[in-house]
Amino acid sequence: MYVICTMATGTLRAFVCSFSVIYLIKLNAFSCQQFSISLQQPSDCGAESYFDISSLSCVKCGPNQVNSKSGLTCECQTGFKVLVSNGASITCQQCPDANQGVTQDGYECIRCPGGVRANGKCQCPEGSVLVERDGNGNPLNEARCEACSATEPAFSAPDTTGKRCVRCEDSFINSSKSCICGTSNILAGGMCFPSNSLPISVASNVIFGQLTLSIPSAWFSSFMYSSAAACLLFSNRTACQSLGNMCVMNMHSSSTINNDACGLYNTIYRATAAQGSSQDISYWRTNLPWLYYGEQLGLASRVLQNEPLPVGFSFKGAQKNTNIELRAAVYSVRGEFIRWESVGGGNLQLCPDTLTSQQSAFTFGTAYKQSCVLSVSELLIGYPEPVFYDVFLVIQKAQEDKRLLAVPLLNVNQQFNGQFTNQGSNMNNWYLTRRLMLVDTLSGRENSLSSSPRAIRVASNIKIGFQLVPNTQKGLVYPPLMTVAYSDILVTDPSTQTVSVSFSLEYTMDQEEARIKTDIALGVLGGVAVVHSLLKTASWKRRIASPLIDLQTIMKFLVFYAGDLANVFFIITVGTGLYWLIFFKTLEAQLFVSVLLPLPAQEERFVVYVGCAFALKTVQFLHKLFVQISVDIFFIDWERPCGKSRKHAEGSGEAKSQASPVSIWRTYFVANEWNEIQTVRKINPTFQVIAVLFFLEVVGFSNLALRDPSSNLRQTPESYKPSYSLILRYGVASAMWLCIGLMQMIFFTVFHERFVEDKIRQFVDLCSISNISMLLLSHRCFGYYIHGRSVHGHADTNMDEMNTNLKREGENLCGQRGLLPNSDTQTFQISITNRLRTQYDRIIEPINRRNGPSRLVDASANSCEQSTKAYHTMNRFLGSVIDHAHREMDYIVKDKLLFERLIGMEFIEPLDKSIFYNDDSHSFADVLFYGNEAVLLIFDTLFFCVVDLGSQNFILAAVLTYVQQLVFRLIRNGMGRRNLANKTLVDKRFLI
Repeated sequence: MYVICTMATGTLRAFVCSFSVIYLIKLNAFSCQQFSISLQQPSDCGAESYFDISSLSCVKCGPNQVNSKSGLTCECQTGFKVLVSNGASITCQQCPDANQGVTQDGYECIRCPGGVRANGKCQCPEGSVLVERDGNGNPLNEARCEACSATEPAFSAPDTTGKRCVRCEDSFINSSKSCICGTSNILAGGMCFPSNSLPISVASNVIFGQLTLSIPSAWFSSFMYSSAAACLLFSNRTACQSLGNMCVMNMHSSSTINNDACGLYNTIYRATAAQGSSQDISYWRTNLPWLYYGEQLGLASRVLQNEPLPVGFSFKGAQKNTNIELRAAVYSVRGEFIRWESVGGGNLQLCPDTLTSQQSAFTFGTAYKQSCVLSVSELLIGYPEPVFYDVFLVIQKAQEDKRLLAVPLLNVNQQFNGQFTNQGSNMNNWYLTRRLMLVDTLSGRENSLSSSPRAIRVASNIKIGFQLVPNTQKGLVYPPLMTVAYSDILVTDPSTQTVSVSFSLEYTMDQEEARIKTDIALGVLGGVAVVHSLLKTASWKRRIASPLIDLQTIMKFLVFYAGDLANVFFIITVGTGLYWLIFFKTLEAQLFVSVLLPLPAQEERFVVYVGCAFALKTVQFLHKLFVQISVDIFFIDWERPCGKSRKHAEGSGEAKSQASPVSIWRTYFVANEWNEIQTVRKINPTFQVIAVLFFLEVVGFSNLALRDPSSNLRQTPESYKPSYSLILRYGVASAMWLCIGLMQMIFFTVFHERFVEDKIRQFVDLCSISNISMLLLSHRCFGYYIHGRSVHGHADTNMDEMNTNLKREGENLCGQRGLLPNSDTQTFQISITNRLRTQYDRIIEPINRRNGPSRLVDASANSCEQSTKAYHTMNRFLGSVIDHAHREMDYIVKDKLLFERLIGMEFIEPLDKSIFYNDDSHSFADVLFYGNEAVLLIFDTLFFCVVDLGSQNFILAAVLTYVQQLVFRLIRNGMGRRNLANKTLVDKRFLI
């Protein structure tokens, strides 16, 4: 901001201008002021100041005053009494006599009967109380020390404040008949016990097994002996609970040592056998907490699998029951009963989350897992003392009262005689227990209860598991098992240290029967695959006219077997996925729970099967691709010259008459059409990918793969979303891909080919119109023949004649197109003799030499002329063979037997004559993508599913599948175009 003073010639004007500038500067400074204060804490105030909670600063105390213990007020110095107090401040006055003390309330000076403490107050000997006022409340001139009567009948002692006599603790009276614990007794925890009741010395150390650290616990040393003695001698229930809590803090570990927490508990458990049991449960001793299932290992199977729960679970219908209701009896570390508490809403779940999500854990069948990372500093603040839970399952049958079933606990950290017996999978070695805690920051404190713990223990993994009764039809399950694993943390820097915790529920059933059935199906179908592969190999050997079994034969068998075995794995995996999808997710199948999903670990075998199917199918697909791009092709041109032309001979100038050349354009045109249909499929790959992705992600079919019993396609944002089941995910994805693919194939076959266009049949028609036949040899002595000889004799004509010919053919005014008279069959499977194949190879050799390595090409010869000559020779030769001009290479035409068509093998070997099998199904498409749609569809399905199982992402799987289809289509087009150009002498430039 600027102020301009113009024409300031006078003193007054100069003063006003200067004042304005100063005012505006001050105003600007005020407008930019930041309201900040200095940071002060009560510990910063010193002995003569206190911390004012209103101004958040240190304020000096008045005269003769010092800072109080809290640091938030001032109090009088030693030897001074309070003269005036208005609630906000005090005034202090020194006592007139230096030997006087100050009363307990600080308002009077009084003579003391004994000595004066360092704080200026009177003190009395042990066993006496201080009296400073008479019965009416008037202050005495001299205080009195009144001794409490420690013997019968009073049995009194000073209370904790030292102001009145009260009856002393019962243990003193019972042990010594007075309020004084004699030398023959033991004083512990404010109680008096006989010396022969328990071991004099107790092991107050807490073992942190993961850290291999033994810490002398201040809590154990203060209260273990007293709790054990009070429990044993006086049946003090709170003391018994406190001792049980110490055993829990020591991980229920027991050994031959009988003076640690669990050893003392077991000693009392055995000593009080005569007292009987609670709730008619033999493991639950009267007055004691229930900590163990028996005293030895091996009872787990009897507890967990002896008898199912009396109530079944149902996912659907009027008897729907999916609610898991758990109740917990909650105890403090001192053994006090706090309350009954419903489990849920975060009391056993350390990770913060919404209430709706946490409650979803207790819906039967929902695989719930919650995990997070917590700060050690937050645990130290939030859990100063551990809280203990005895968990029960609420069971309520119709028109009956609620019953509580104790939920057994498997503590992974528990040691029995130095061995971690609960860490294995053998149930006979387990030692089941009761009672758990979540966070223990108390037992690891060494020096005092107020000190920071050296180590803490956190329940890092809590899992509640239900097992379905085998072959149940009423949704029966065995009692649940709660498994807890603790993490021991050495506290070094709480602000940076973290611990990972998780809470989960899982549901299992015996998968052994399913595994056996899968192995049987795999064995049976695998055997069928072997037989089928042997038939394919035998057919292949016959088609190549080779009787020897060599290395190539073995490799061919392995390739065939790979394809058949891939189909076996594919059938088993798709069937398995659909089985779990139908029987676990459908509306009616789970009226009563009869099946539960395999656990993630149990799905590994299934994933291996899927991987095997994909790997083997890839081998089959690549083999098919190689066969298609190496097939022998030749176009037979039936066109003959229509006249003669005159051509001048070089040098002589004379004109000679020659036959008019036949146009090659018809051959180019047919070859180009063949090139275009090489990758035509019965489905639209782009539509396939988009449609599958639409139904899975947009419609919501992917939600059917979640590990919960819900069959809803949509989920609310606030609801809990469990993890995906790999089996269900594969089942949904494969079923969706196959269904859409099959629907496309049906639409393509029934509607599109019939009413729109059929490229395969159109190609056969084109051959007839073009007067071009096509010979395809997929094997050495086997292939396909398309008879395209025109019924009009020639096709190289003008438009009018072409239209006339087509009209005559449409009106049946000419012969039929078939190879045989009065036959329409134009497509054949051919099985040729070895003699015919040898002659074919001899004629085609110049063409093959031209396409081979350069060192094999004869440089002196004109390769183009040789190839052209070979082409015309082959054209005449094959034409003459079709016209039966070679008796030694003749052929017959017949129908294939039904069984021959089913197994894909010819029973008759062409020794003297070739065999042309009528083929109305146009099986020459087997050398195209069109005839291998099943292989391609299964390969695409497996590729999509394998990518999804690895990434858990349908979108990524769809994108990569589309890219894979595009890449292989380009490879098939490029290599097929190259093979077509090499085998037919059609220049690549004409294959558009």
